[in-house]
Formats: sequence, structure tokens, C-alpha cells
Amino acid sequence: MSVRRHLLLSVTLCLGLGCASTKPTATPSTEPGALERVALVHGGAGPWAVAGYRMGDHALRQLGLPRGSFKLEVIHHSPAQVQYTCVADGAAAATGASLGKLNLSLVTAPAPEDTATTFRNRDTGQSLTLRPSASFVQRFRDVPREKLGEAGRVVLTLPDADVFEAVVP
Repeated sequence: MSVRRHLLLSVTLCLGLGCASTKPTATPSTEPGALERVALVHGGAGPWAVAGYRMGDHALRQLGLPRGSFKLEVIHHSPAQVQYTCVADGAAAATGASLGKLNLSLVTAPAPEDTATTFRNRDTGQSLTLRPSASFVQRFRDVPREKLGEAGRVVLTLPDADVFEAVVP
């Protein structure tokens, strides 16, 4: 069943039967073209870049901002190691933040466990900080280069909690 037919059926059932809540669930976005968008920005769609995409997509929904908004500020903290910095490219692919728009920055963190990305609405001051979940890090830390694309496709389908978690101040 196509995603659109499935969504239409879900909405129809919800309207007909009455749903307790219309809040989004903690399931991944099935937005068409997500992997292609990541690959366009990053050069590939491996698991860490896709995780960054998922985090950025979630942050936009939470902050009520559209992709490409100049109101969004993204600050990515990670060590200067490729898999951890890949998250920043994924976040850029999801949000449209960029170095050129001066709303994306990279801060070098001392250790892998310090990897986290803060998304902030400049107008309201509302922000959230997300980091790869421990289960994500364990599962995707050492994916062989030839399996990165396959792993990225898997990350796109995982529940949010299996990919990222909120950092509580």
C-alpha cells in the first residue's frame, strides 16, 4: 500500500472512529526524498547523516518552523571525527540551515559522548537539544563503508527513540 493511501486510510478511520489524539507519534517521517536530500547535502545517506536528518526534522516540528527558516539556529557539538560530524550535514539537509545563512555552526566537543545538536527558534528563544541515543551509537558506530547506504535506509525507518533522545538541561 502506498504511503499516501495508508495516510488517507488512517485519517479516514480516525475521523470516522474518533481518535483520542492527533499528536504525532514517535515514529519516523516517511517524507519522500529524505534519503536523496541527505545525499545531496552530504554526498551519501549513511546512518549518522540520516540520524541528523531525523533530528532536524523532529526539531522543526517541535519548534513550529518550516524548512529553510532564517529563524532557526542549529549548533552541532561533536569531536572532529567524520561519523559524528555527519550528523550536522543531516541536520542541514532536514532544516535548510547552512553556514552561508549563518544559522548553522559546528563546535568541537572533546569526546564522542558529547555529540549533541541544539535547535533554537531565534524569535521565541525556544530550543531543544538532541543527541544520538545510546542504542543508535552502539548499533551504528562501526558500519563498514560498503554498508553505509543500507544502514542509512534502516535508520530512516526506526522509531525516534532508537535514533535520538532529548538532552535534559
